[in-house]
Amino acid sequence: MSTVHLVVPPDLDDCRLTSGGNVYDRRVRRGLVTSGWTVVEHAVAASPGALAAALGGLGEGATVLLDGLVAGASPDEVLRHADRLRIVLLLHLPLGIASDHPAAHAAEARLLRASRAVVVTSEWTRQRLLDRYPLSAHCVHAAEPGVDLDEPAVASDRGDRLLCVAALTPGKGHEVLLTALAGLSDLAWSCVCVGSTHRDPVHADCVQQRSRDLGLADRVRFTGPLTGGDLAASYAASDVLVHPSRFESYGMVVAEALARGLPVVTTSAGALPETLGLAAGGRPGLLVPPDDAEALADALRRWLCDAALRDRLRTVAHRRRTELPGWSRTVATVGRVLREVAA
Repeated sequence: MSTVHLVVPPDLDDCRLTSGGNVYDRRVRRGLVTSGWTVVEHAVAASPGALAAALGGLGEGATVLLDGLVAGASPDEVLRHADRLRIVLLLHLPLGIASDHPAAHAAEARLLRASRAVVVTSEWTRQRLLDRYPLSAHCVHAAEPGVDLDEPAVASDRGDRLLCVAALTPGKGHEVLLTALAGLSDLAWSCVCVGSTHRDPVHADCVQQRSRDLGLADRVRFTGPLTGGDLAASYAASDVLVHPSRFESYGMVVAEALARGLPVVTTSAGALPETLGLAAGGRPGLLVPPDDAEALADALRRWLCDAALRDRLRTVAHRRRTELPGWSRTVATVGRVLREVAA
């Protein structure tokens, strides 16, 4: 097996800054090593100078798996090394799709031109890249994140234990969730918000202050980031995941909830409908438009007030649980792309 240079953000193993992208990179790193690859890791800050030093130090023809969060800081630097390195771009969040800003589109186009192949995390994202950019279909690959199945959560009778798992950043829509919850004060419920407050401390403070201003402090609890057994316990103690994100190119927390048989109330933004998926009986949750607090409140009211709906969604979630892919499939796809590029 060959050597691959894995270029990732410096906070990859920082549990305070846990993100879906970091989890994905760590699991791919582990899987490639297990399957026989020699993985040389380069932790690189998102700055042109740091990326120039990392790529400039690699030998002619080296195979590179380059995280898009690092590459996005200097697409021209990546383009400068495109001819002498075999670059596979791992694009967690395509900014040219998530944003209509011309600069984001132009920067992403340069990154894609510099890459021998591109790995994205959903078929939805793959199709959007092919629709937007002049790319060969055989060079863009969807390697959907895997998930570890856990014991199914034990449902409560009232279904009133809500869980939100997402870093407190603007794109995750916590303020939309809080506005929706404020409209449900006549119902019994509690909500636990698990997620880093370190990625955008100012926004995180604003979200928590918003909760206090709306009089929700005794019903909404912010835990900060949780991992391992603590995160598993949060899922186990919940009835439904609420994920009000404004955009996702996959949405790993949705799959993590489904892996425990938890229904999901989320938005129709990006790849989230694909991740939520379908099983016999329909969707294992409810979809609402992004940035629509009223629609989210209506969906949560239906969940809380309709026992038959809760039972049906739980049944479908348990069926969907058995269809979720494991990480071995993710790693196999990434490894196949790397082998093709290295050859």
